[in-house]
Amino acid sequence: MPTISVEQNLITSLLAKHDLVNDIEVLSNELPLLGTDIDNCTEDILDIEIFPNRPDLLSGETLSKAIRNFIHGQKATPSLDVKQGEIKISVDRELENIRPIILAGVVRGVKLEDDLEVDAFIKSLMDHQEKLHFALGRGRRRASIGVHDLSTLKPPFRVKAVSGDTKFTPLAMNEEMSIEEILDNHPKGIDYAHLLEGFDKFPVITDSNDAILSFPPIINGNHTTVNKNTRDFFIDVTGWDQRSCEASLMLIASQLCERGGEIESVEVTSFDGVVKQYPDGSAIQHEVPTDLLDGLLGRILTDEEISKAINRMGGRYISRNPENSITVEMPRWRFDILHPVDLVEDIAIGHGYEDLGSDVPKAPMTAIPRSDGHLRRRIRDSMQGLGFMQIQSLTLSNDDDQFNFIRFPPVGEVTRITNPITIDHTLLRQYLTPGLMRLLATNQHHNLPQSVYELGTVVRDHKNSDRVAFLVAERSGGFAAVRGRVQAFMRDIGAVDYTIEKLPDGEGPWLSGRSAKVVIDGIHVGCFGEMDPIISEKFELRVPISGAEFSLTNLAESISDPV
Repeated sequence: MPTISVEQNLITSLLAKHDLVNDIEVLSNELPLLGTDIDNCTEDILDIEIFPNRPDLLSGETLSKAIRNFIHGQKATPSLDVKQGEIKISVDRELENIRPIILAGVVRGVKLEDDLEVDAFIKSLMDHQEKLHFALGRGRRRASIGVHDLSTLKPPFRVKAVSGDTKFTPLAMNEEMSIEEILDNHPKGIDYAHLLEGFDKFPVITDSNDAILSFPPIINGNHTTVNKNTRDFFIDVTGWDQRSCEASLMLIASQLCERGGEIESVEVTSFDGVVKQYPDGSAIQHEVPTDLLDGLLGRILTDEEISKAINRMGGRYISRNPENSITVEMPRWRFDILHPVDLVEDIAIGHGYEDLGSDVPKAPMTAIPRSDGHLRRRIRDSMQGLGFMQIQSLTLSNDDDQFNFIRFPPVGEVTRITNPITIDHTLLRQYLTPGLMRLLATNQHHNLPQSVYELGTVVRDHKNSDRVAFLVAERSGGFAAVRGRVQAFMRDIGAVDYTIEKLPDGEGPWLSGRSAKVVIDGIHVGCFGEMDPIISEKFELRVPISGAEFSLTNLAESISDPV
């Protein structure tokens, strides 16, 4: 989940403008219900974890807007106040197959008091932009955002396709570079060149002086850089997904609006000749069937309860309709609302779960025992008897944790997530040890020793299988200690005839010469050893660690069930 760092005085000042008080205790209790959680709190900074389904909370400004409704009960405004502006932007026909969706907006008169506030604001704006690139833009593929100092530009603007030898001075550079040079040599070009792979022409945005202000989705021009004197902003959003682009534009505009700016629309003539004003700040009306609402919540809410609940979530209750539905208005930037059930969830969160209805299952389901149930019980009993605490980590992981850091090879095909929400969760795990390492890294401020194990599911070659792994972080011990634990574990699960063989150097995360594998009837069931300090460093751990990982599937095949 993405995390944002927010200065407490920013939340305090934004709430104070509405005569509201920042109470950190109330925030800590209430924010988890809204879709966030305070990860760390100091006198100056709040580190807040944002749930992936709420990209509209990824800046301190948009978060404080949500706090006013959810915690302080302020009347929600699901629409943005957008004045019609005079600036125009036209899109050439060639952009249809290069980057077809082009949106833009203007925010004027952002109010900033001193240099410290300006520096913090610019950092926050850039941070918000990059988080939206990831959360809504899917790595700038669906949407990419450019924010510019309007005073350096001369409207109207034009979006056109140019050849790779076209030159301009990119952001943070002092000399002109051609587009091909940017894609080959500039850090941002190297990172995002794959988005324009296969094109012989590239999109650029120019003003009436023919100066290039943006090369989407790669980088802005240097002369439009936002600085401490910038008070009027021009925002461009380009991409392939209309909803992602609209939400990104409105969220950046909303952030600037919270700083005292006034939003102006820009007239966009798209590649097909359609003329529209953006951003469209109007709210979207949704209808929710009352039988869906009452059925999922378990009780019938009054109109007043629904109105209060939807107001806390930033929306507005309109009416109860004769067609057995209710109508509500929600902000257009609420990218997560895809279905009426999402609004039922919002109403439940806004109302609170405390006094919703209760029910019992209507369909009796008689369970049957698992074929490996007795083995699992013996494993848990053994681990508990050896002093281990059981944990359950996410099945989602990433290449670094699963393979690159830990030195385990992929087994068969890796099951990858098509549209990952976070770079930490891009595939389904094949090993349990990385999750245990992450847990120890998170808890390294606690006293040693720490002994943890996991009995869980992995996915190999697109098929589920089960494994068990344990780790011990302790100042003393070594290979003899972990071997003793493995021998006790094998005894407890009923393995009598097994051998311990040397593991080749460099196989797995273990220290050379201090690792081994367990073999039963010629079947490799698991390995164990001391963790290589190089591996531990990659997980920011600096204590001796030893552990083991076994295939539960192989153990079940090799050990007869005494029960």
